[in-house]
Amino acid sequence: MSSSKGIRQFHRVVSMVFMATVVFTAVALTVDSSVVWVSYIPLLPLFLLMGTGVYMWFLPAIAKRRAARRAVA
Repeated sequence: MSSSKGIRQFHRVVSMVFMATVVFTAVALTVDSSVVWVSYIPLLPLFLLMGTGVYMWFLPAIAKRRAARRAVA
């Protein structure tokens, strides 16, 4: 498996974990409003999603640069 496919698969899995944590947080906050720290649980998967998403966003530009360098060399 190439690194790009691995990143995409990791992004998919983390997105499912993120959705589960958001649902869990919403349920936990409606049941008991005194547990405010629960609202921070989705932040870790969110930051991982941001990192992999930014990487995938710039991946076509990186591929173009690599192709241009190969053509010049």
